[in-house]
Amino acid sequence: MIVIVIIGVIYTLAVSKLQNVGTQKLTPSLKNLKEYLFTYIQEDTKEVKLLCLDACESCSVYVDGVKQAKEIDSFFDESIEVYRYDFLQGAVRKEDAIIFNEEGRQEDVCFSLSVSKDLVSDPLIVVFKEKAYDYTTYFTPTKVYSHLEELLEAKEILVQEVAR
Repeated sequence: MIVIVIIGVIYTLAVSKLQNVGTQKLTPSLKNLKEYLFTYIQEDTKEVKLLCLDACESCSVYVDGVKQAKEIDSFFDESIEVYRYDFLQGAVRKEDAIIFNEEGRQEDVCFSLSVSKDLVSDPLIVVFKEKAYDYTTYFTPTKVYSHLEELLEAKEILVQEVAR
């Protein structure tokens, strides 16, 4: 009888922990940004995008092009450096983009990252406060390196392993 009670208590604790995991909201950061955007994906969602405008003061999440009501306080500033990764050229600085808002006014895009329903994100490298964040991997969490050169060395090793 005691064994059954103990098993029941353990089962109850385990189930309540699993339910809490699904309901916890992530606070977005550069380290968990892909995972944060994945929380917006529903069955009929095609793309989720984080878009930061005008000096990266605040960011908004767009689901299939529709802005979500809640703006996100930016967790970085305009000193962020964004690169796209090319196997032949390495890190290539991504140029700032310009969009037009609903009123037809021009706005500078400080940062954007999109993820699709099949868990593919923009292949970006982000450098902020000396750390380099690798968004180029599709099915793994964002890797953080101490600086851009360390990230590029890891990519070069990977390219050499694949070439063998």
